[in-house]
Amino acid sequence: MRFFIFLLCLSLPLLAEDGTSPASLAVNKLGIELLPLAAKANENALISPYSIQSALAMTFAGADGETRKEMARVLHFSEDTVASFASLQVQLSEIEAKTRALAEDSQRMGAKSDPITLRVANRLFGQKGYAFRPEFLSLVKQKFDAPLEQLDFHANPDAAAKLINAWVEKQTRDRIKDLIPPRALDDLTRLVLVNAIYLKAPWATPFSVEATSPLPFYLADSTKADVPTMMLSESLGYERTKHGVAVALPYLGNDLQLLVLIPSNSMASFEKSLTAEFLKSCANLPERKVSLFLPKWKLQPPVLALAGTLQSLGMKTAFDIPRGSANFEGIAPRRGTDYLYISNVFHKTFMAVDEKGTEAAAATAVVMMSATMLVETETPIEVRVDRPFIFAIQHRPSGACLFLGRLMDPRP
Repeated sequence: MRFFIFLLCLSLPLLAEDGTSPASLAVNKLGIELLPLAAKANENALISPYSIQSALAMTFAGADGETRKEMARVLHFSEDTVASFASLQVQLSEIEAKTRALAEDSQRMGAKSDPITLRVANRLFGQKGYAFRPEFLSLVKQKFDAPLEQLDFHANPDAAAKLINAWVEKQTRDRIKDLIPPRALDDLTRLVLVNAIYLKAPWATPFSVEATSPLPFYLADSTKADVPTMMLSESLGYERTKHGVAVALPYLGNDLQLLVLIPSNSMASFEKSLTAEFLKSCANLPERKVSLFLPKWKLQPPVLALAGTLQSLGMKTAFDIPRGSANFEGIAPRRGTDYLYISNVFHKTFMAVDEKGTEAAAATAVVMMSATMLVETETPIEVRVDRPFIFAIQHRPSGACLFLGRLMDPRP
């Protein structure tokens, strides 16, 4: 039977002794591991480690035995993972209301400002009449706010796939289309658990459109391309390390930021130097007066099939390797030789960065099948983002990277 996942969560704050939540730590660790594998070294790459980990956290909630231990090890999960993702969901859900109030205040003062739109939607699409454990459905509804909608995959899997894809498109304002590839569902599909995330975030201080001009961007092969480059002189998070420069641009409300990491040396060595601890430290960089030159970009990579990648990281029994080893009895009981296993994990993203702000969207699907088995007055620091760099949309309170990417070439 088959089981797709795209999810998110909600609950009370859970923090480790150092203030790091299990969810943000897991998100950033797996994101760092997956980014170099998401595209070839000389290509642009974009993933939403938050969406991926949210989806896998849902499957983890129904895993047992060796499968659960293996998933915990590979995905950096703990027994607090589900509750921690739920807590992070609550924090994210509060951002839109907070920035709506800020936008209304600015409009009363004569300035034009739009609030952040941050939407996360979850839903279970399950086979009509299938014996899902009530405890699992209750957990998903309580912690992930994902109701169950019954479909008949057995009778018409193509129609079910179209319905689910249409739901994802609606939740992401048509930015994520055709997440579930053709023939990914069949008459053995039993559950598709969907998470869709959509973000439209204005900068705390917008770039001036008039200041944007073509400037050189030096590609990895040392050739030069002139690309539309924005300019902003503002107090921004800034730090120089032995590996490169980090600069952070806050979105309205300051709970979210665009983190830009510019390597001192090669992109490959810079990616290898990244750690979850470093990403967390970037959530609160010291502020400096910066003159920033940043290219505009838009990325919409094709669907990523992550099964092979996750298996290479050591997550095997969840994919029923060896045959008969998958254990998701927390989702549905094994009946003889009939049991659930993950057949694939699909992920798709979108991001556009311009003078007004950022628009981004993502969705992740886990497919399971049955088997018969502070600011100072100072001279501005000039930062020219004119060579390949890593970027992230980061939730500052938790340090979690909602999106993580590599820009090798900003040209369309």
